[in-house]
Amino acid sequence: MKSIHKWLLLAFTAAVTVSAAIFMVFTPASPNLVSKDSPLRESARTAPEFTRDPVQAVDRETLLAELSDWDMEAGEWGERVTGVKNRHDTEEKVIALTFDACGGPLGNGIDEELISFLQENKIPATLFVNFRWIDEHEERFIDLADDPLFTIENHGTAHLPLSVQGNSAWGINGTSSPEEAVDEILVNQEHIAALTGNTPAFFRSGTAHYDEKAVEIVQMAGLEAVNFDILGDAGATYSAGQVEAALLESRPGSIALLHMNQPSSGTAEGVKRAVPALREAGFTFVHVGDYPLTE
Repeated sequence: MKSIHKWLLLAFTAAVTVSAAIFMVFTPASPNLVSKDSPLRESARTAPEFTRDPVQAVDRETLLAELSDWDMEAGEWGERVTGVKNRHDTEEKVIALTFDACGGPLGNGIDEELISFLQENKIPATLFVNFRWIDEHEERFIDLADDPLFTIENHGTAHLPLSVQGNSAWGINGTSSPEEAVDEILVNQEHIAALTGNTPAFFRSGTAHYDEKAVEIVQMAGLEAVNFDILGDAGATYSAGQVEAALLESRPGSIALLHMNQPSSGTAEGVKRAVPALREAGFTFVHVGDYPLTE
């Protein structure tokens, strides 16, 4: 399906410069993103209507009107900022495995070995999926969304750090205004809903960086910002042994950040090694949101 979103984002992605960050695979923000005629903004205006259940529908223009009189001076920046949830608030021995699909020139693959392992072993997982990855793998994305083992969540439209004032992370310029932050959230939110009939409840930004004002916008859009307390594969740069060791550091309620868009990485093998040991230790695997979340 060639949606209007695809054609609108082509102009944007053509202007994006490739950055090979060692932490994750990203593409930097286009300087045209801040323009009044940004493709992200136009995509948000023309995105299809949908019903959010159980997430409350949020109208873009209404949301921007609510933000118009805000003080946009942000004081925090990073992965651990006010309002971002990093783990489940429970003493039960549960772990949520989350896998980002970032997309872009350096990270647009599918780790089918990893997906097959999860399915064969009936391991629930939460997939944070970016617009550009969906656009490249639409049929496969719909297959994954139809599998009850997986829940689909929002990993942003252009995979940018989420900011109201242009903060950057790993050499990538973040959204530089409330309008851009809204579009980074809502364009992909509406795209996922249109394709699957289900609306994400959780958001993770590109690079997992935010300022606290942007986190408030996520919440006003009806989502929770979710990061992690276990860095599972460091942007798919860890060896299998490092992935295994990281996952074995999990504690009750942990949320692990891994990637499913880098089939040549050590992620799949590391997960395959860690899962039996975690199960033997009494852990079970859950989706993000199966328990209350905490910072």
